[in-house]
Amino acid sequence: MSKKKNSFIIGPISPTFIATSIEKHQTKTDIGAHQIFLGQVRKDKIKETFVEGIEYTSHQEMAEEIIATIREEIFKLFDLSCLHIYHSLGEVKTGEICLFVFVSSAHRKTAFDACELLVERIKKEVPIWGKEILSNQEYQWKENK
Repeated sequence: MSKKKNSFIIGPISPTFIATSIEKHQTKTDIGAHQIFLGQVRKDKIKETFVEGIEYTSHQEMAEEIIATIREEIFKLFDLSCLHIYHSLGEVKTGEICLFVFVSSAHRKTAFDACELLVERIKKEVPIWGKEILSNQEYQWKENK
């Protein structure tokens, strides 16, 4: 079983953090493919207003346990070298990154398939909630789609 990791970052996930994560894998020469998913906050139009950001909250302890379980199950299903999950907490403005999933394996199809399943499971199973911050100064709970 892999060690338990902290999957949460306060605020947006920076491009520098993402680049550094990629750079750290250059020494792992058994990896032939990386699959990266970046979730970005969209400026959706809702009625006569726009989303300006999302404020993310979570039941962190429960979320970390569920993420650890999902990680272990994905490692059992796919031959992966590594798997990283990072999600924002707090406010993330439109255009900023709120979810960073990074999967590495010897072969691209394995990385693609594992990453897709991983993102779907995170969205469906992990207790993370987003409250959309609207341009009319109102808030509303975001629906996961």
